Amino acid sequence: MYRKERSVPLKSSSSALYNNLSVLPLRDKQLTYFAAVHGSSVSLASAAPGGLSVSHRQLQAKEGGPAGSASIVTQASWCVLPSRVLLVLTSQKGIQMYESDGSIMVYWHALDVLEPPPAQAVFARGIAAASGRFICVGTSSGLVLVFDVPSKGTNITLSEVLEEHRDSITDITSEDGAADLVTADDSGALCVWKAKEEFSLLTRISAFGWTCSSVKLWNGVIAAGYGNGQIRLYEATGGALRATVSAHARWIYALDLAPLTGKLLSGAEDSYVQIWKLSRSPDTGDIEIEHCHSECVTDTQLCGARFCDPEGNSFAATGYDLSEIVRYGQV
Repeated sequence: MYRKERSVPLKSSSSALYNNLSVLPLRDKQLTYFAAVHGSSVSLASAAPGGLSVSHRQLQAKEGGPAGSASIVTQASWCVLPSRVLLVLTSQKGIQMYESDGSIMVYWHALDVLEPPPAQAVFARGIAAASGRFICVGTSSGLVLVFDVPSKGTNITLSEVLEEHRDSITDITSEDGAADLVTADDSGALCVWKAKEEFSLLTRISAFGWTCSSVKLWNGVIAAGYGNGQIRLYEATGGALRATVSAHARWIYALDLAPLTGKLLSGAEDSYVQIWKLSRSPDTGDIEIEHCHSECVTDTQLCGARFCDPEGNSFAATGYDLSEIVRYGQV
């Protein structure tokens, strides 16, 4: 059971983008950082437990172009590596990487597009840290860019480009295990990768007619959220479909997994956040899913939802045109 807690106000509302909320819990500082995208800026907020003291920062995505013109940001996400945490922004122009508080830009990668077809948008979207040293970022052309990140400094390099998708990347997730990385695209196709010195494709999961807007990986289980409101659970190693859940009445915009407990969160256009519990049967090893909680954020088209701790004891959500981050804690 979860109960509403004090909301975190935002300087601007949240755009209707997939996965439009990133959360970074800093337990040693007793703080939680939040990031949500609005147009060409990112609202950063840090809140103490209970939401009592909140500090704000606006990050403008100023990039190459006439007079440092701003471009539309498509996603902001913290990437936690063993030796450092970077805040990664994707936009129509490229990819920016900042120190975790947004104070210093450490890397900027421009998207290589000379003359895009007139009807085709160009952007980067989908961000994940992988294998302790890589940050992977998707693009509208279906490429996945793999950046090698040193333990400190700005010597970040583009080490590899993964060319398996034909449609725009929507989301990327990672986990250290049999499969390291899962990439999803606009057609609904998923690709599962293994990372060594180079990334190799383990399996490809075919599309079935709906966009996969959000994807998560836990204990070798892929949880994928789709435009028809379904959550589908697949085996990461072979791509076998293990469960289909009619989770929402409308388009799913965000999934999140609590790594320590296997709790799964889903947020959608239907105003609902649903909490589920994933597990494996001790007898058969089959994937099992159980519904735990349902929360309606009234009259809100949810566009971001995240757990605020690795156990899944609290969560937060953003909504289109909503100038706050709503928060809930377990009771």
